[in-house]
Amino acid sequence: MNTPIQIRMGGYGPPSTTCSRGLQIMKERLEQAFGKAVDVKIIWNVMDLGYRGSDLLWMAEHGILTLSYQSTSYLADRVPELELADLPFLFDGLKDARAAMDGKFGAWLSDRIEERIPGYRILGYFENGYRHLSNRLRPVRTPADLKGMKIRLMPGKIHARSFELQGAIPFSVDIKEGLESIMAGKVDAQENPFANTVDYGAHKAHRYHTVTGHCYLSRGLYLNRAQFESWPREFQAGIQAAAREAIAAQRDLAVEEEAVARKAIEAAGGEILELTPAERAAFARNVKPLHDEARKRFGEEVFALAKAR
Repeated sequence: MNTPIQIRMGGYGPPSTTCSRGLQIMKERLEQAFGKAVDVKIIWNVMDLGYRGSDLLWMAEHGILTLSYQSTSYLADRVPELELADLPFLFDGLKDARAAMDGKFGAWLSDRIEERIPGYRILGYFENGYRHLSNRLRPVRTPADLKGMKIRLMPGKIHARSFELQGAIPFSVDIKEGLESIMAGKVDAQENPFANTVDYGAHKAHRYHTVTGHCYLSRGLYLNRAQFESWPREFQAGIQAAAREAIAAQRDLAVEEEAVARKAIEAAGGEILELTPAERAAFARNVKPLHDEARKRFGEEVFALAKAR
């Protein structure tokens, strides 16, 4: 009897999150297509086992996990080109952001990741989504309202510089330590899609929420390359097809979850503040130096890729 192909997927959230549900869809599609020839298991939240969220990256790279997801920002120190994806106000809305990540821009980023980290095969990008600001101190409508506010950010110098330029004090740290700091009041603010803010419980500590939509982030699907290359071509094609279907479904779920999370914030007593176009433009102007520097480093043609359709 042939030994089934073993797939071990890992994430850093409960089964209810959109990324966890995306993994579940991949599992189901593989089982439907290959039956007993595949053995798929999911470790929903590696932090429950004492790991950090960022550990998912090396676990997939070195084959401890077959597949994991994580925000691209966590790889920017090894793949500098990913700093482009961290730029605030890069895309003109959700439709354009998805088209870029599924098109030439996303393909270019995937090539750079695989060149610099040979242990990966990139299957595509889950949606982390547009990020907004929450804080415990005051309503935020202008950059001046952020002055002196200590904000938890995910690792990545672009994120840190983005908020330095707005007058805030960056505190870049992995999610577990970040959550502890938020709940203990050691930091004043954080930024995330609404769904993450609620999933992490930050809405219980923060009253004020501003719909800044300052940054769109993706979570790469990182597949261990050695395992991928050891599989029959039929199975290689199968997992790629399963990933495409899971990505499309996860993004739809993410939109639904944002609406649900918004209601949860309001139910918890949170105030959600919508910016006018002029107010949002003031934040965008402050980070223009980051775009100028990126154009000098990576070239205007890469920005053209981000706009290509």
